[in-house]
Amino acid sequence: MTTAAQPDGPMSATAPSAAAPLHATRQRFVPDEFFGQQPSSTSALPDPSPLIENLTRAVIEILAGARDLEQISRWVTDDVYRHLLKRVVLSARARHATGRAVTRPHFSIGSISQFEPRDGAVEAVVIVHNRVRTRAVALRLEGLDSRWRATAINVL
Repeated sequence: MTTAAQPDGPMSATAPSAAAPLHATRQRFVPDEFFGQQPSSTSALPDPSPLIENLTRAVIEILAGARDLEQISRWVTDDVYRHLLKRVVLSARARHATGRAVTRPHFSIGSISQFEPRDGAVEAVVIVHNRVRTRAVALRLEGLDSRWRATAINVL
């Protein structure tokens, strides 16, 4: 009786050759590129001027304690929200330490300088006049998901 010889290694007559791939290759799926925020063109977005002025007013009132930070959460990125939250906490501690009450600030918006460094991004500097001093608020808006979002806000 004759028996067929068994192959000694992992390669057998039915195994695929080294030249043929075992499976089709495709590019790695990156969820942030598909589900993340999508940039928008300036032409597809509304005029940013009203948002710049309204965000400036809101940020000054938030830092004074007269407005809640959550009211602008829709218009700012997570990083800006965290940055403003730190400033709000510091302002509240300073008011508490000196015994000052929360009052609505009286200020007026001065000049607004607006620049467009690239398509879908607007940078602005807003001068805010108060009875005591004049401050500058620097903002950067970027078109994300078909609306403007503040990616940077600094009160100087």
